Amino acid sequence: MLLDGAAGAALPVLRAVRDDQLGWPTPCSEYDVRALLNHLFQVVVAFRTLAAKKDADFSRTPDRLAEYGAQWPDRFADETARLVEAWAAPGAEDGLTGGMQLPARTVGAMVLLDLTVHAWDVARATGRPYAPAAGCVTELRALAARMGPTARTMNVFAEPVPVPPGASDLEVLLAETGRDPHWTAG
Repeated sequence: MLLDGAAGAALPVLRAVRDDQLGWPTPCSEYDVRALLNHLFQVVVAFRTLAAKKDADFSRTPDRLAEYGAQWPDRFADETARLVEAWAAPGAEDGLTGGMQLPARTVGAMVLLDLTVHAWDVARATGRPYAPAAGCVTELRALAARMGPTARTMNVFAEPVPVPPGASDLEVLLAETGRDPHWTAG
């Protein structure tokens, strides 16, 4: 399952974040590392709820890092395991999700996108290596192409960034979401 692979690729990057890096900028200009980790925590919890066809609350982003303290990486790993389990449940990808009223399979791909791209954001911000799970980028490029215009009007994606010929599939995916694949904090 792609989501399980994405979680496996993301967790080492997130577990390696040091306290002194939490205020560092990320490729998501509206988030520093701490805010991005809290956003990703919210995404994991909310999309687990959506897999069960229930409404999810996106109105505020709780500060899970403050709530869980030094245990936040373990709690994030637990929540991510529960997310993977929820989307692997029979019927999770059938029908429409809670309040979003989007096809469940599309919503499942959206959380795959968040987990993959935001893991790259954290890795890039903190100088860690990151390789997405096998098969994720192909699926996510199709999603980004399909949902890109809507995502841009909703300010979920920024405008695409040009990439040179020969760019990797990951670089193209990042550029399609409005990220500079060669972003540095400096």
